Amino acid sequence: MIGSKKINDILKQVLKASPADQTEVMLIAHDSQLTRFANNYIHQNVAETNAILNVRAVMGKRQGVATTNNLSAEGVKRAVETAHLSASRQPEDPDFHGLTESPPSQSVPALDEQTAEYSPEKRASAIDIICSKAKEKSINGSGYFKTGTFETAVANSLGTMDYHAGTVSDVSVTAMTDDSAGRAQASAWKVNELDPETIGDDAIDKAYRGRNPRKIDPGEYTVVVEPYVTEDLVVMLAWIGMSATAVQDERSWMNDRMGKQVMSPLVTIWDDGNDPAGCPLPFDCEGVPKQRVGIVEKGVVSSPVYDTYTARKEGRQSTGHATPLSFDVEPYPFNLFMAGGESTVEEMIRSTERGLYIATFWYTRPMHPRDAVFTGMTRDGVFMIENGEITYPVKNLRFTQSYVEALSNVEMVGNGTRCLVSEFNQGVKLAACVPALKIGAFNFTGTTM
Repeated sequence: MIGSKKINDILKQVLKASPADQTEVMLIAHDSQLTRFANNYIHQNVAETNAILNVRAVMGKRQGVATTNNLSAEGVKRAVETAHLSASRQPEDPDFHGLTESPPSQSVPALDEQTAEYSPEKRASAIDIICSKAKEKSINGSGYFKTGTFETAVANSLGTMDYHAGTVSDVSVTAMTDDSAGRAQASAWKVNELDPETIGDDAIDKAYRGRNPRKIDPGEYTVVVEPYVTEDLVVMLAWIGMSATAVQDERSWMNDRMGKQVMSPLVTIWDDGNDPAGCPLPFDCEGVPKQRVGIVEKGVVSSPVYDTYTARKEGRQSTGHATPLSFDVEPYPFNLFMAGGESTVEEMIRSTERGLYIATFWYTRPMHPRDAVFTGMTRDGVFMIENGEITYPVKNLRFTQSYVEALSNVEMVGNGTRCLVSEFNQGVKLAACVPALKIGAFNFTGTTM
């Protein structure tokens, strides 16, 4: 880790050197260690250290940005000059009213010493158990075990200055036979909250039970889905329309649905960068403290997330969801949650007369953003449910389905949630903590190989 003192010195160096009317600087640093395995053997142990500096220069109503990972005095100077030059060449934006001064955010626990110091030997030992179990069942195991630290800091010429450090750990296992696959994953900022062996067992079991899958006809089925599917539902809805920009441009699925009951009363979705159950980050790239934003409250569409630019258009305050200008991404919810319910997965299965148990969606793509219609495929475990029991494995299916409509058909919600963390851009983390679901109707339009 670089440390708060050295990072603050770099941020002050940028602000002092900038000739712009206003200047903002964000530094994202990470130390990441990853042990990867395939064919039931560890084949790679890598470590990466990087720090990325984003400089935004403001000249009146013009903005320019520069990005570098050269933190030397010369590298910082060049980034400042580039951002200033870029701003001078941009057209004026009449809706831009400058940067904002924000108070320091509240401290959120997110740094775990054991995770920061976790050794390659410990990761390898956990993976060895997974590989041994896969070999015993003639299953091909692959995946990774990742641990690391990250630091985020923001400052601007109006007086904003904030710093946050955290840790993250992630285990992902894919198990395969000639005609089946299983996958399991979990993330946490405390590595000791993960159980790699159980994660491996889950993936291996799905691959073992998924052998000799049967082809079934496409159609509408009741589905019981694991949290990996729920993650896809929530994250994809975030991608196509949980931002104020999308709503203001009238291209969001939230348009014409705000304040209306369009999902099941069992569905509540929110974003909260201060919740230690996820991967906390208490401020955004403008240094604005993050607020808890209720996006869907008991099935009623509530509010998108805002940055300063979109908030000023409506005469309101930012919710702390700005992304770096260099990302070219509108305000975004990076710390998503969906409320758990009261049902176990076993209860969901027992309550299903005929349906499908589905582990994962993949290659999902939007077809109609305003109605949140997506197409994609199942993967890593699909099983038929008959008379309240899983009876046989099923070949993968393609679906075409409105995710809003799917969530309106939620009948049961799992009584626990799983945290899943992925990389968004430049080391920024995207976290989703979500439960399993039973969805009364889901539309499958074809079969896959």
